[in-house]
Amino acid sequence: MEGDHWPHGVCDDAGRSLARLRKRASEFFENLSVADLAREAHRHLWVSDWLRIADDYRIFAESVREDDSVQIAREAWLCSLTAFEVARRLSCPSDLASTDLAGKIDVGLTGFEDDAGPAIERVEIDGFDQGALSGLFLPAFRHGGSSAPAVICVGDEEVTMGATMSRLLPVSLCRNMSLLLVNTCNSSVPRRFKLEHVLQCWVDYLEARPDVDSRRIAVHGEGTGAGHASRLALGDRRIAAAVCDGGLLKSATRRASLRWMTGLEQTVHEGSSAGSLLPSRRIPCPLLVVPGRRSMVREQDALELQAGYRQAGADCSIVVPNRIPSPLGEVENFIAVDNFVFEWLDSKLGAARQLDAVVYL
Repeated sequence: MEGDHWPHGVCDDAGRSLARLRKRASEFFENLSVADLAREAHRHLWVSDWLRIADDYRIFAESVREDDSVQIAREAWLCSLTAFEVARRLSCPSDLASTDLAGKIDVGLTGFEDDAGPAIERVEIDGFDQGALSGLFLPAFRHGGSSAPAVICVGDEEVTMGATMSRLLPVSLCRNMSLLLVNTCNSSVPRRFKLEHVLQCWVDYLEARPDVDSRRIAVHGEGTGAGHASRLALGDRRIAAAVCDGGLLKSATRRASLRWMTGLEQTVHEGSSAGSLLPSRRIPCPLLVVPGRRSMVREQDALELQAGYRQAGADCSIVVPNRIPSPLGEVENFIAVDNFVFEWLDSKLGAARQLDAVVYL
């Protein structure tokens, strides 16, 4: 790994160090190949290098804190969290167990909070009956005290809220929007309530906050959360934009169940309508679909969904990540994808430029 990946004690208070590190990490992923990832020795070296980078920034953040350089320390913590996420993407379960990566990420989040003040709020609200709902709220860094857009982030059930927050913190802080990370695995909520109803409680919570613009509330779902986000956007007109699966996975699951119960194999013949395989209802707000592991849907299905939406005059965009197959599964340039997703949210919730309907990263 090139030497300029290392911090060398150089951090500034204008976000340039974080921008440089994220750019280098993105270029690192772009230059990876299937052959590179198949070489275990190479992979272990990269993991070790990125862990050292993360530790360097952590040590630097702790040292400048003693000089009351809070702004610099905060940026160094964000650099450290970004490097840890790169290492996590390259690691296999045995690597993670040996390095206690989750513990190091928690230390980084705690350090950021200590230096940033009440930047991350631990939120608990009343759900249904006796059930309590917990989440993490990151207020927007606003100017002039006006209300800002907010995004409800519904993560994959296999990823902790802390890990999701550490990944999204560096990309979201430069934008004028708040984040609310919610836990869809809350066991205290009675099972008779659907998750989309639980998520509506969080929409109610955001509506009541004076620092949130209730007309600009979006939802962002990943993994299993992409399906929950779709159902929330479908049933709640208060959602202004959605990053989700568009209902594709639920539709595909329903068709698979029908084939299993009837014993009939349904096929799509050439010239047949693609709409026959699409969800029966359209999401009323603008939506973005990220094919692959983020939504668990295929690119072709997403393109057919978009064609149906465009035929009806509705707003549907697609971004297709560059996913590198490897013995670990698919390795994704998460920085490029996160940057695009939040730029798209900006374009729907703010005054950012409009983006192309289909983008390949």
